[in-house]
Amino acid sequence: MDTNATPSDRLRRPRRGRVLLAGALGVLSAVTAVAVSVPADAAASTLGAAAAQSGRYFGTAISSSRLGDSNYTTIANREFNMVTAENEMKIDATEPNQGQFNFNNADRIYNWAVQNGKQVRGHTLAWHSQQPGWMQSLSGSALRQAMINHINGVMAHYKGKIPYWDVVNEAFDDSNGGRRDSNLQRTGNDWIEVAFRTARAADPAAKLCYNDYNIDNWTWAKTQGVYNMVKDFKSRGVPIDCVGLQGHFNSGSAYNSNYRTTLQSFAALGVDVAITELDVEGASSTTYANIVNDCLAVARCVGITVWGVRDSDSWRSSQTPLLFDGNGNKKAAYTSVLNALNNAAPNTSPSPTPPVSPSPSPSPTPPVSPSPGTSPQPGGCSATMRTVSSWPGGFQSEVTVTAGSSAVNGWTLNWTWSGGQTFSSVWNGTQSVSGSSVTVRNAPYNGSIAAGSSTTVGFTANGSAATPSVTCSS
Repeated sequence: MDTNATPSDRLRRPRRGRVLLAGALGVLSAVTAVAVSVPADAAASTLGAAAAQSGRYFGTAISSSRLGDSNYTTIANREFNMVTAENEMKIDATEPNQGQFNFNNADRIYNWAVQNGKQVRGHTLAWHSQQPGWMQSLSGSALRQAMINHINGVMAHYKGKIPYWDVVNEAFDDSNGGRRDSNLQRTGNDWIEVAFRTARAADPAAKLCYNDYNIDNWTWAKTQGVYNMVKDFKSRGVPIDCVGLQGHFNSGSAYNSNYRTTLQSFAALGVDVAITELDVEGASSTTYANIVNDCLAVARCVGITVWGVRDSDSWRSSQTPLLFDGNGNKKAAYTSVLNALNNAAPNTSPSPTPPVSPSPSPSPTPPVSPSPGTSPQPGGCSATMRTVSSWPGGFQSEVTVTAGSSAVNGWTLNWTWSGGQTFSSVWNGTQSVSGSSVTVRNAPYNGSIAAGSSTTVGFTANGSAATPSVTCSS
């Protein structure tokens, strides 16, 4: 959600909202730290505790500027067990000058959350909006590299601390179901894939999410466009763990009874789903209860986040869309949500922990012949490299490592760049470079390969696409 939008922007774009989606270290691990113990025969008295009973979370967006408001923080601390930074983790806030990161306000929210026993969802790493001026001025390979560097820089700062990241936000067009025209899209259609692969390498433990608005109604072209992208990613091993549906419901984008179908359909692809920025014009008790019950009916719906604490904190305050009025009083919708959460059955199908060692296998675009590899030797290994995709000034490649007739316990790849290529990111391996000579060793989790089996290591690099000969030793 763009909380910096002008009133006229909000009138022109009544459906508009922003942010997170979510993934985690597994629903149970994500909630364990924040769950409140409730007697079996008693209903929970707060939203977070009630959601935790079914292995879910109930969160809110927090603004660092309001952390000095005791009414605000009292409600937020009492009611919610997950926090999303409203603007403080977005691109313009965390990298105001190229290569110079600033986490002061983001850390203020993060520290407040963890000090009060809550977890934090990261929002957002790659987005066409709220880019700092220096990023807006870039294009092509320079912008692509800046996106990669930004993801690496932010995720390195919070590595192992944030269970869910909105890796890419609002990349689809509102009307035709295709990609939104943006400076990021103009770097190449694979930019979303590259963002997710970069994020997986930066923090393998985090769940990686795609987040968007107006993907609630199953019949809409935009919903189908995002669904088809996720389906494609899952079929090719692109690391995506979750989809965030923002859930900004109003007269221009009303709640529809097929919402549960939408949640179920995404979940059936093998990803978690989360409602990430919920607000409902007029705060209808019935609509809020229906939305919550739709989430509760889908085992992989991991949680719900409302976009603000009180109506006065909402980016759509005139629509009074939240669960607390401007004075912090509970509204009728609050009671309907709490009752729905308390009536939920335990979630017996928790979301699995995200894979630590993804094995992507995308089709090369364009097709490139694999580089020659060594023949498998007893107890040894062989390797082949292929180019997955390329763009002006950069490319992405994958190396398949195969064990010979005996198991391999630890492997090392070597090759030589011939055109001055340099790494920008590597996943499923650790690299060292000496001049044009490259060495890539297994990561801690994928060094052991059974006889005849394979694993993969991937990377993005600067320069012209190349597929040099690779040797493998074990």
